[in-house]
Amino acid sequence: MTDSFSLRGKVVVVTGGTGILGQAFISGIADAGGTVAILGRNAAVAHERAEAIKSQGGDALALVADVLDEDQLRAACQQVMSTYGRIDGLVNAAGGNGPDGVLDPAEDVFKMNLAGMKRVMDLNLWGAVLPTQVFGEALAQSGTGSIVNISSMNSKRAITKVLGYNMGKAALDCYNQWFAVEMAHRYGDRLRMNALAPGFFLTEQNRALLTNADGSFTERGEKVIRQTPFKRFGHPDELQGALVWLLSDASKFVTGSMICVDGGFSIFGGV
Repeated sequence: MTDSFSLRGKVVVVTGGTGILGQAFISGIADAGGTVAILGRNAAVAHERAEAIKSQGGDALALVADVLDEDQLRAACQQVMSTYGRIDGLVNAAGGNGPDGVLDPAEDVFKMNLAGMKRVMDLNLWGAVLPTQVFGEALAQSGTGSIVNISSMNSKRAITKVLGYNMGKAALDCYNQWFAVEMAHRYGDRLRMNALAPGFFLTEQNRALLTNADGSFTERGEKVIRQTPFKRFGHPDELQGALVWLLSDASKFVTGSMICVDGGFSIFGGV
């Protein structure tokens, strides 16, 4: 049973690998014995994290690419294939929000920044679709593989202010199910796709929305805590177990699913 959870011998590409949650993802994969290719736009961070894994006896490769640039992705894929000769897993962790994708309550809802909302939506949807088109083809060549999309509570609940992010993650969930079925029809049980949906974790993108400078919660942060039965934010390393399971052979009959790691946020009615 233990061996089925191992990622030993598997090469896994992690987009968004230079972010806060990305750090937890690559660490979890390395701890499970996997070789991790860390893809992000920040070359310094990607190389630093790759070297940290190597210094602990693991194997890692730094990749620099924008997930919305197909040429850069193809160059990164070629680098992985030239180095390891195979790809066994892909984690689509690149995404997030931006200032131009936020609508504050005081703003006119009929004059929202539509271009900004679209940019955020594109990042969270096409930022997973494009890497899947590129790296997924290499997975198919390897014979077996698992793709994990990073969804969000925003895909199932109406979370105020962040419309572009909500729409992007909702579209990603649709893609997750559709593409899982399509791969199953074409490749049987050899290629799988699932989603991991984190609850609220503090990152650089949301820290100012959820906490004050002194560490106390903002009004929005208080609302999140009230809606979370565990009454706290998640710790990034608490995502590792579910991710490793989805990437490993232990979940080989699981596809098209969304696993919530959210402290109960998605199931709580508020009363």
